[in-house]
Amino acid sequence: MRESDSVLTLKGIGEKSAKAMEKMGIFTVGDLLRAFPRRYVRYDAPVKIYEAGNGETVTLAGTFFSSPVSRKGRRLTVTSVTFSDGTGKVKLSWFGNPYLSKTIKRGEGALIYGRLLRDEYGVHMDQPQIISPAEYDEMMRRLQPVYSLPQGMSAKNWRKWIRNALTACALTDILPETIRNKGNYPDIKDALIEIHFPEDMEKLKAARRRLVFEEFLLFILQIRSLRGGGIKEKNGFLFPKDAYRKQLKESLQYDLTDAQKRVESEIISDMTGESRMNRLVQGDVGSGKTVLAQLAMLLAAENGYQSVLMAPTEVLAHQHYENTKKAFEAAGIPVRVGLLTGSMTAAEKRNMTAAVRQHEVDVIIGTHALITQKVEYDSLALVITDEQHRFGVNQRSTLAQKGVLPHTLVMSATPIPRTLAIIIYGDLDISVLDQVPARRLPIKNCVVDPGWRPKAYDFIRKQVDLGHQAYVICPMVEEGDDPDIVNVNAYTEKLREALPPYISVAMLHGKMRGREKDQQMEDFQSGKTQVLVSTTVVEVGVDVPNATVMMVENAERFGLAQLHQLRGRVGRGDAQSYCIFIDGSGKEEENKRLSVLNSTNDGFKIASEDLKLRGPGDLFGVRQSGDLHFELGDIYSDAPILQAAADMADRILADVSAGKTAGYEGLLEKARAASPGEKELGL
Repeated sequence: MRESDSVLTLKGIGEKSAKAMEKMGIFTVGDLLRAFPRRYVRYDAPVKIYEAGNGETVTLAGTFFSSPVSRKGRRLTVTSVTFSDGTGKVKLSWFGNPYLSKTIKRGEGALIYGRLLRDEYGVHMDQPQIISPAEYDEMMRRLQPVYSLPQGMSAKNWRKWIRNALTACALTDILPETIRNKGNYPDIKDALIEIHFPEDMEKLKAARRRLVFEEFLLFILQIRSLRGGGIKEKNGFLFPKDAYRKQLKESLQYDLTDAQKRVESEIISDMTGESRMNRLVQGDVGSGKTVLAQLAMLLAAENGYQSVLMAPTEVLAHQHYENTKKAFEAAGIPVRVGLLTGSMTAAEKRNMTAAVRQHEVDVIIGTHALITQKVEYDSLALVITDEQHRFGVNQRSTLAQKGVLPHTLVMSATPIPRTLAIIIYGDLDISVLDQVPARRLPIKNCVVDPGWRPKAYDFIRKQVDLGHQAYVICPMVEEGDDPDIVNVNAYTEKLREALPPYISVAMLHGKMRGREKDQQMEDFQSGKTQVLVSTTVVEVGVDVPNATVMMVENAERFGLAQLHQLRGRVGRGDAQSYCIFIDGSGKEEENKRLSVLNSTNDGFKIASEDLKLRGPGDLFGVRQSGDLHFELGDIYSDAPILQAAADMADRILADVSAGKTAGYEGLLEKARAASPGEKELGL
């Protein structure tokens, strides 16, 4: 069996399971082997209900004290039962698992694993696992992997399929032996065995270190080779006219910050200099990157050239289009702005592509539709990608190739210390917007435990009654093999039950179809929806000025950089805004880490402080790097591995340039074929 074979070749996986895996991006045996555990747990002996503290994840041994009761919510069925061990009772609830009402029998004994909460609703557990005694004995013996699984999929079956794949699959190690020896990395077979079924902590750490190194190395090889070794191309564009920029700035109702003025100067200097611009603008949430993009596009348009701005979602593309068009019209600037997205009708696309080809529009804003073969530009001088980490490396390269060496400006709201940014972004020149406009009210923050949740619901209700809106962020889309992690599907139903019926609660997550996601976001923007329960897809910079509350469940599961990104979704209007971080860990050190968000609104300081608190190489750590979605690696906690991978990539490319390719064939082939950028492993 090969890594490229379909998961259907594995014993026990049928069409239904394969379809569920496809939604997770798992198609092949290799994909399954690289669907790594979210974390690991060592199960302890059962405790008594009266001993369990509020917020603790525990195992209880007892009996079902009542018969299960199922009731239909607005979307999901809620099944509840009372469980007792003689020292107390706990209410168990499951969302979206109606079959449980037929399998749970009153008076039967069972082991229950989950997070126990004591609050005004009583003593309860949501989404606990039911485990047999024999299975639990085995689970207590060694570290157990915990995966993010589709709803209804058995963790037991998943682990069995992983074992089958490890036994049957002929794995090819793309890391040459010389590199493995130099870094003291295990071979790929041992690494995958230990990452899924660790024998001990030391072997688990070694396996993860090797896999993170490989992931970083592939990514950096692609970035380095794509940029041609840093050779500067000649600037083929002239910009003698420059009146529109002044016109736009005079029409603004605010002054640019000193940081915006500095970065604008760097951009214009690049565009009018001898070499083609290839610049990254790193700006914290709300630092004003968009107006800089508009100023650069005006310089191009005034001199007869076209510009494109590519956004990762249709909602964001529409927002850029409307804002840019209004800004130019308000300033009396005769620059034509067009929109091109995938959801437009065939006739609308045809008309817009013709207008682009015939240069009837100067600024074209859109999504991936901008890079299709049918789109031809007349004189493309400037390519801008917003929230650029959302695009694959090849996607941005394809867009740039639509013109003859156009200037490239990429924008990121992910705060990355300069030393790490230089490694990741390679040969891009880096500008940093390190100021936020003073006109915005500081966001009020609090870090609380799950017992505070009823008060948070009441606070959200009061904000909605005042005419405002709220986000609620969950780490997972649906129930997985981890009862501690809140998921969007179950939580949406729970919130609908907790809030008054007149409050509209909707959900948003990455597994929805593109148009459905955009519709949910549009409903929230328009005020049709008051509360949006979502995964981190909302961190891409869509403005909803009326949203004043950001509540993040399982905040301990996120890096501070990403939490800071999420926080930036509120505080965009005139009203006071609030962030509520629910820390479900019950650990003092996590509470301390999250409290850093109370001390500063500077994303770069937050990221650096997080790195200091956690230190490099943390095994399980939470995501520090926001949108840089590597499967295992994290640019903050794995900074030393990132540096080692960058050094090795430079050495490999130097060898290849000298004609020394022996031993690197598999690695180079994977770097070309895997396209980690296309899989959104990073930039």
